[in-house]
Amino acid sequence: MTKQSLKRTINLFAIMAGCATGAQAFAQQAAPVGDIEAAKGKVFMCIGCHGIEGYRASFPEVYRVPKIAGQNAEYIVAALKEYQSGSRTFPSMTAIAHSLSEQDMLDLAAYYAQLK
Repeated sequence: MTKQSLKRTINLFAIMAGCATGAQAFAQQAAPVGDIEAAKGKVFMCIGCHGIEGYRASFPEVYRVPKIAGQNAEYIVAALKEYQSGSRTFPSMTAIAHSLSEQDMLDLAAYYAQLK
């Protein structure tokens, strides 16, 4: 390998490393994040059902309500979006999901994901 081709190879690796670092920083910056503190003022609409061990809803039919503490945040956001879009249906969850912004969903998901 000549000195010039070695120099080009080193430069190419430097450019690739810079691109990878920049892409990683962009991905981290672009990813929406939930605010656990903000969620503390929003959990009132969840805790009545999802915070009670073994709770069963009775409308429109008897339904075992899952505890969501420790659940994966991405799963919680996806479920709320499905209730909001109508692809999942349950009257109380549909109504609650329609009242939530995307940031509300992220906040609630972050809060519940960190609980054990």
